[in-house]
Amino acid sequence: MSGSLILLLGDQLSLSMSSLKQGDKAGDVVLMAEVMEEASYVPHHKKKIAFVLSAMRHFAEELRASGWTVDYVKLDDPDNTGSLTGEVTRAMERHGLDHVVATEPGEWRLLEAMRQWPGIILREDDRFLADRVRFSEWAEGRTMLRMEHFYRLMRRKTGLLMDGNDPAGGTWNLDAENRAKAAPDLLMPAPLHFAPDAITREVIELVAARFPDHFGDLEPFWFATTRAEAEAAFAHFLRHALPQFGTYQDAMLAGQKFLYHAVVSPYLNVGLLGPLAMCRAVEDEWRAGRVPLNSAEGFIRQIIGWREYVRAIYWWKMPDYAQVNALEAHRPLPSFYWTAKTDMACLRACVTQTREEAYAHHIQRLMVTGNFALLAGIDPHALHEWYLAVYADAYEWVELPNTIGMSQFADGGLLASKPYVASGAYIDRMSDYCGSCRYSVKAKEGPDACPFNLFFWDFVARHKERLARNPRMAQMVRTWDKFDAAKQATLRREAGAFLDSLS
Repeated sequence: MSGSLILLLGDQLSLSMSSLKQGDKAGDVVLMAEVMEEASYVPHHKKKIAFVLSAMRHFAEELRASGWTVDYVKLDDPDNTGSLTGEVTRAMERHGLDHVVATEPGEWRLLEAMRQWPGIILREDDRFLADRVRFSEWAEGRTMLRMEHFYRLMRRKTGLLMDGNDPAGGTWNLDAENRAKAAPDLLMPAPLHFAPDAITREVIELVAARFPDHFGDLEPFWFATTRAEAEAAFAHFLRHALPQFGTYQDAMLAGQKFLYHAVVSPYLNVGLLGPLAMCRAVEDEWRAGRVPLNSAEGFIRQIIGWREYVRAIYWWKMPDYAQVNALEAHRPLPSFYWTAKTDMACLRACVTQTREEAYAHHIQRLMVTGNFALLAGIDPHALHEWYLAVYADAYEWVELPNTIGMSQFADGGLLASKPYVASGAYIDRMSDYCGSCRYSVKAKEGPDACPFNLFFWDFVARHKERLARNPRMAQMVRTWDKFDAAKQATLRREAGAFLDSLS
């Protein structure tokens, strides 16, 4: 067999990719291609495009330094076909090769396209810890899926935070200790920032020219774009933020974009960092006595728990999973998800931060932008495409199940045990947004009432029959039933008027 064309995608920036492991540096050619099709199938945040393209270009240099021959096609190459299919075809002709080796992509649509290529050899993406086939076998035999059960299996499999067969500290999940409201005067370390080098500056200029109408601020640009920088950013988190991460991981503060969060998910999801190595490093910090158990457990649960769990569900349930809509929500996405022009201080803050940084932490996504969409009956597919577009760490395998299942309950409860809905009281408890809001979080009805308060009861009323069967939501239905008819009518009328105003 002649040499191989080894295709590496923009989120496969690791020297340990399965497509490279059996490769021959003497005879194989690595193809990396920047293509418009992948950069624009949703209007990706300008910072996300710049991050991925710069990281790709830096990784190409890393490959060359380790002895690989790299054929790199830039976005502005005049002969660029604009698609991966076209670039693979051109590269095979250029190098006289008859087959291409690739690690399976993270998106169903791309996998289906790649399977049609002549001479394609696809290999499993073994950067993940959960085997997709074994997960499907485990899931098919259960009447109810819960991440907590999966998480315990992963703890035992990896040995992370285990004392023999028992969880360290005697408890599997310390989430109850991770819900403190943060005070504005806490000393919060910023994520490590990196000045753009010549490669990144060239990419920034390219993105500014080619994607002027895409969402988001392109500069200031501070993401890590090399493996060394990503590792430095994670080491900075371990040293300066991890000790308080657990306690304040659900908190939100106006003017504090990052609090104690790592902000390394973009690096993890493109391959510059490895999940197990990260978790081992966090565990080492706890065993050395430098961080409390609730911080170590909370971080590790996000990586080997939620991240692995949603990916496994994605591949188990695709392609139909992308279109499920159990609550029959069809309202269009409000324009303020793009513009931040709303009187709701919490949504304005989260969307503004998203526009500026291509980042928001999980509670901002779940309990502000996601909570509003769920309560308001926004089309979950429209919200999914928004999340996929606006965040630097968003790839369909991780973002779609988090949106469809966790955030919007559109799968009817496959992934989450209840709809994650809350009134304004939750946002007030976990943030300082409400203090500067035009609406009153204390008002339950009337022109000054927090829309989350109105929408919460309207949501309960709309889905009363389903929610009454959910043990975690039935009490809310009983409370609604205790309201007199006049109050119910007022709440629904005012909620409806606000919903109508969104269009």
